[in-house]
Amino acid sequence: MKAGMAGESLLIAALNGCRARLKAFIRGRTAVREDADDILQEVSYQLMKVEQPVENVAAWLFRAARNEMTDRARKKRELPLAGWFGGEEEEDYPEDELAETLFGAPQTPEDEYLKQLLWEELEAALSELPPAQRDVFIKTELQGYTVKVLAAESGDSEQALLSRKHKAVLYLRTRLRNLYDDLAGN
Repeated sequence: MKAGMAGESLLIAALNGCRARLKAFIRGRTAVREDADDILQEVSYQLMKVEQPVENVAAWLFRAARNEMTDRARKKRELPLAGWFGGEEEEDYPEDELAETLFGAPQTPEDEYLKQLLWEELEAALSELPPAQRDVFIKTELQGYTVKVLAAESGDSEQALLSRKHKAVLYLRTRLRNLYDDLAGN
């Protein structure tokens, strides 16, 4: 037992010795500070789980951090609804305007009417989706679930849920685009 604790304390000492350099290395290669902190934490956790001896802890940590960043970059990113509407040009589909109308506080009776109209159209379009697509869209976009939490709750893979959500968003984009064009006078 003491040998295991001694080995663990050596790992912790080595980790602490290169933590600042490792953190700078990760932050220099990630755009979001929280992602960098998550990667550092994940790599530290992985080091604690290593079963075989690590000869060069610093090299192992940097390699593990690089691998973790690569894995995260390869994973499909979960995009908010607004991200699905945008095209090449920013004005191609003004998703911020729709989100403001759907979720913002109406300022005038016309805003209230438009909000009600959009919600009715969204609900009608959602009812046209297959139940699996509708459920994943509603839970991730309207109820605040993450795909990871939804996967754990439902037993479906994250990839399957992302695929369903993608199909739902493509359908809704087309369906609601016509409404938006009519309202905008395009």
